[in-house]
Amino acid sequence: MEIGIDSFSSLNLTDDPSIYTTPHMAISQLLERIEHADQMGLDVFGIGEHHRKEFLDSAPTIILAAAASRTKNIRLTSAVTVLSTADPVRVFQDFATLDLISNGRAEIIVGRGSSVDAFPLFGFNLNDYDSLFSEKLALLLQIRATETVNWSGKFRPALIDQQIYPRPVQNLLPVWLGVGGTAASFVRAGTLGLPLMIAIIGGYTERFRPLVDLYKEAGLKAGFSLDRLKVGIHSPGYVASTSEKATQDYYPGFAQIMTKFGKERGWAPMTKAQFKELTGSKGALLLGSPEQVAEKIEHHSNALGGISRITFQMDNAALPNEKLMESIALIGRSVKPNLR
Repeated sequence: MEIGIDSFSSLNLTDDPSIYTTPHMAISQLLERIEHADQMGLDVFGIGEHHRKEFLDSAPTIILAAAASRTKNIRLTSAVTVLSTADPVRVFQDFATLDLISNGRAEIIVGRGSSVDAFPLFGFNLNDYDSLFSEKLALLLQIRATETVNWSGKFRPALIDQQIYPRPVQNLLPVWLGVGGTAASFVRAGTLGLPLMIAIIGGYTERFRPLVDLYKEAGLKAGFSLDRLKVGIHSPGYVASTSEKATQDYYPGFAQIMTKFGKERGWAPMTKAQFKELTGSKGALLLGSPEQVAEKIEHHSNALGGISRITFQMDNAALPNEKLMESIALIGRSVKPNLR
């Protein structure tokens, strides 16, 4: 099982001015964490995509390219690329270039985007939410498969005998499909034979088992082998030396930030009882000591019939860089060996 970190390059905009970081410092610290994750033997580091004040990840491939020059082994991916509002030609070119810079370590996780900030920013209609993604995903996969592309669609000018360069180091640039909880998304991933990355940010992980089964059923029906139908999980999490320290460090900032974003989406404020349920044996949060977190990952894997990758999102609790660095070290030195 691969294990890694996802980041939205948070600016830590909380009510506590003592932990505020300037944009320059936040990016510098993020690159430091990616380099540290590589040194600690983690398998993958992902950068999300948002277009709002709280985050600095509006241009993830630039961050990943900077990280590529400072790392040797860790795979570098988006988490996720909002393909609905992007040009698939440019997405492919950006990640193919990243693959050249990193000598074959680039990946793309594409999704429709749970945050819709990019739609008005780039002039797209939210009513076309799914049709935009379907069309652009088909074009991206065609570009990935062949250098010369003939294609026409609704949302982009046609391509006629158009050659797309550069080509990546990897024969097929890895493309994962990032999903939330809609059955159609799981079926689409299976039908296309794409590895699946599930964003599980709340509730019980086991509730996704019927959807994972649906994904594998669709993939087998489309003629793909089970070893190609990989399942990954992205979840909030943080590892400390003890469970008590992990909760003490993580809860205040996580609760504040979740409450803030919850107001935008009509959710109730985060409570200590909800947090306790999330950190329980079946809850989505990967929080606790290394032994507890490794045990929980094994539970998640068993609940979903086996997973190939798990990634922590830990910069969503206004934690200082030194604590995030310590957590990455614990994941590499203690959590990952337990999973092996």
